Amino acid sequence: MKAVMYGGGNIGRGFIGLLFSQSGYEVTFIDVVDSVVETLNREKCYPVRFVSTNGKEDMLVEPVCAVHGNDTEQVAKTIAEADIMATAVGVRVLKFIAPNIANGIRMRKETSGRPLNIIICENLIDADKLLASLIREQLNEEEVRWFEENVGLVEASIGRMVPVQTDEMKEGEPLRVCVERYGFLPVDKAAFKGEIPDIKNMVPHTPFGFYIERKLYVHNMGHSVCAYLGDYLGKEYIYQSIDDSDVQYIVENAMLESARAIAKQYDADLNGIFLHVQDLLMRFTNEALGDTCARVGGDPARKLGGKDRLIGSSGLCLEQGIYPAYILLGAAGGVFQYLKENERAQGMDAALEVLKEVSGLDKTDERTKGILSFYEMFLKGAPVKEMKRKAQAMEAERLGDII
Repeated sequence: MKAVMYGGGNIGRGFIGLLFSQSGYEVTFIDVVDSVVETLNREKCYPVRFVSTNGKEDMLVEPVCAVHGNDTEQVAKTIAEADIMATAVGVRVLKFIAPNIANGIRMRKETSGRPLNIIICENLIDADKLLASLIREQLNEEEVRWFEENVGLVEASIGRMVPVQTDEMKEGEPLRVCVERYGFLPVDKAAFKGEIPDIKNMVPHTPFGFYIERKLYVHNMGHSVCAYLGDYLGKEYIYQSIDDSDVQYIVENAMLESARAIAKQYDADLNGIFLHVQDLLMRFTNEALGDTCARVGGDPARKLGGKDRLIGSSGLCLEQGIYPAYILLGAAGGVFQYLKENERAQGMDAALEVLKEVSGLDKTDERTKGILSFYEMFLKGAPVKEMKRKAQAMEAERLGDII
């Protein structure tokens, strides 16, 4: 059996490629990094290390090989012959790989004609719709019809945390990936074409919006809040940030706000989501991962997007009658970080402009008022404890209004 992993980075090697290999597939990576392609082809294997505060465990992933992404003919042939495929390249790169995927689909149609399922491991709501539109642009009408009938674009929820790999982590093994042990892969059950493949730790589920929103609005959102508060406090690592009792309180309550909203939205078991929150809080303390606030909080423009983790989760909360005080606190940290990262002057007018331009919020939106009230505290250098108390007061006031 042949699996294609488009993207030989940390998620590709440290998670999806590993699961493919453990499920009995020969894995071919497609990447444009010369050193990655050359090393995979030379060694035919690569190491993965599971790390935790209790120690480490090494595993060798084999057999593997690689195709350079610029070799369009070989890429198309590889995709045409695959039994299963996945992408993990980053949302902004999808448009660059869509032509290659379309060529592979075209060749597949003309050769075997077998259905193909592509597991999309990109951290974006409706990533399947985005990739589908990019592929359709490359196909004629007949090919589009075949594509829609025979190719499943399957959204996935990537929960494994994989930090930037340092030289110390690699210990002389350039392709080693250090990861946490958590390894479940929820996927959209309804999106598969034909038989669902048997892949280790894969959890097919429908409706899949539940898992997508749980990942983005609980995990990613809470991680971002932890990162922005950690950066504000001068902490380098996520485990150092979550070790602060006030930060942990804010992060936990932000995730619980989203958890309650998602449970109401999908009529899901609230206790199950609460247990997931507690598991995440424990995973954030994993010192051995060495995950930094800079990495987790990076690209605040995306994280402040209207449907992304901070603004999207706060909108869902309001739709479900939950006031997102702690999420708005985290969003204020994101605005503060955005201005800092873009070397723009901090100020209330600048913050309002960010919320309008980046988040799509106007000054009449009640989230704007909440975010700006917290942002002013960041601006004045207020202690995180005072921010926590303000969020508690806002939450109590809203509960009082409901009662």
